[in-house]
Amino acid sequence: MTEFIIRPGQTVLFQGDSITDGGRGNDPEFDMGFGYPKYISSWLSAKYSEHNINFVNRGISGNRICDLESRWNTDCIDIKPDLVSILIGINDTWRRFDSNSPSDIPEFEACYRRLLYQVKSETGATIIIIEPFVLPSPADRVEWRIDLDPRIQATRRVAADYGAIYIPLDGILAAACARREPAFWAQDGVHPTPAGHALIAQEWIRAVGG
Repeated sequence: MTEFIIRPGQTVLFQGDSITDGGRGNDPEFDMGFGYPKYISSWLSAKYSEHNINFVNRGISGNRICDLESRWNTDCIDIKPDLVSILIGINDTWRRFDSNSPSDIPEFEACYRRLLYQVKSETGATIIIIEPFVLPSPADRVEWRIDLDPRIQATRRVAADYGAIYIPLDGILAAACARREPAFWAQDGVHPTPAGHALIAQEWIRAVGG
């Protein structure tokens, strides 16, 4: 079993798009949204109450990886996190299909590397990368695999090169769909249901030894 890696008094930062955002309120200092960051922070705060861990959510709905980079100093580096968790990439795929605005995959990978280089060089934080995913609900989401699959491979390369803790979420959710239909986990194939968010939280907590 993995030893719990978050030390007392540390700051955990969640970054990403709407899946991470989870409907955050106007006070980013305290609102964790309704999604997996809320489940994680609530569970670990209860289990390790004496640790006084500081959880921060800076996910923003609609973000692509270029949007993360544009706000990375303010919404990551300046926070001085001890652990940074990132889930990004599905909007880079989605905009290709709904707006004819593709995101170049080599640049996606290069941008991801720039973000992680900053984290390592300026904060020394532990990095968790959550794999982007899409489920076949509705059926037209199957076409998205053409764009998302190579983006997932890029994400895996970046995680390996930077020694990140990696959560293979696309595969985890695919396995979960053998137990229940895809819409049970994410009705539109992208945004998790409460059960989907809980599954992500369980895998995340397992990854940190919690």
